[in-house]
Amino acid sequence: MLHLQSSIFNPQVCSYRATMTKSLTIIGVPLDLGSGRRGVDMGPSAVRVADLNGRLASLGYPVLDAGDVPVSIAETLHYGDSHSKFLKEILQTCEQLARLVEDTLEEASLPIVLGGDHSIAIGTLAGVAKHFHNHQDAVGLIWFDAHADFNTPQSSPSGNVHGMPLAASVGVGPEPLTHFWGASPKIKPQNTVLVGVRDIDAEEKELLASSAVRVFTMRDIDERGMRSVVEEAIRIASLHTAGLAVSWDMDFLDPAFAPGVGTPVKGGASYREAHLAMEMIADTNRLVSLELVEVNPVLDHMNTTAALGVELIQSALGKKIL
Repeated sequence: MLHLQSSIFNPQVCSYRATMTKSLTIIGVPLDLGSGRRGVDMGPSAVRVADLNGRLASLGYPVLDAGDVPVSIAETLHYGDSHSKFLKEILQTCEQLARLVEDTLEEASLPIVLGGDHSIAIGTLAGVAKHFHNHQDAVGLIWFDAHADFNTPQSSPSGNVHGMPLAASVGVGPEPLTHFWGASPKIKPQNTVLVGVRDIDAEEKELLASSAVRVFTMRDIDERGMRSVVEEAIRIASLHTAGLAVSWDMDFLDPAFAPGVGTPVKGGASYREAHLAMEMIADTNRLVSLELVEVNPVLDHMNTTAALGVELIQSALGKKIL
C-alpha cells in the first residue's frame, strides 16, 4: 500500500501509526433485526459466495474466516419497544461482535465485518474503541451511506435500530445505546465523517446540525468531486487519531450499481467513485477496521451487489489498477 500524500496527511497533526496488518479476519453478522425489510441476514453468505476469502488471499494476505456471530431469528421474538425494535437482541449480538473485534485487533489482525443491517456497527465500533482505548489511543470514523443513521429512539419515525448506530457511536441517544460496551462516545464526533448522504429524516437533520460530525452530502460530491471530499474526510478522521475505521453501507452507491440493498436511494455514488474512495482509504495505510453492510440478496440480481462489495473491499486493502 502507498502512504497518503502529504497534501492530505500531515504528521504534525495526526498521531500516525502504521496499521498495515499481517492478516485479515472475516466476521459475519447475519442480523436483520435492525431493518424494516428482511433479507440482509443473508448478506455475509452472499459476500462469501462472491469469493471474498479467495480474492483477499490473492492480495497476499493470510485470511482467517471466524464464521458468523450467532443471532436471534425475528420469527421467534417480539420486537419489544416500538421506538427501538428488537434492541435487546441486537445489543446481545453486538456484545459478541464487540468482543470478537477487540480480540481480532489484539492479535494484530484487521477485522473485516460483514452485515447484516447497519445496527451491527454499534458492536463493531465498540470493539474497535475498546481496543484503542486500552492502548491510550483513539480512532477516526468515515461512514459511507445514503442515510444519516443518526436517529434516536425518540426521533426515529420507524423504530428500526439500523437508523441509529452512528448517533449511538458518537454519544447521541439514550444510555443503553450510547454507553454500550463501556465509555461514550466510542468515536469523537469531531473525528467522524458522514459521506454520501442523501436521505435524512427531519429530526435527524437537527441532531446532526447540533453535533460536531462532518457531513458531506451527494451535492458536495457533485460539486467538489469524490477525491476532494474523501481527502477532507481522511484529514478530519486522522486528526490526533491512531487510524481509521470505515463503515460502508452498500446503499452509498447508486441502485444502478448496487440493486441488492434494503433501502435504495437514487442519485448515489458511481462504480468508479466508490472504488476511488476505497483506493484512497488504502493509500493512507491507516485502516484499522472495515465494515460492509446492507447487502440484501433477496433484492439483488445474480449477486451483483455482493460481488461489487468484494471488489470494494479489495480496493480498500490495496488492490490497484497498475
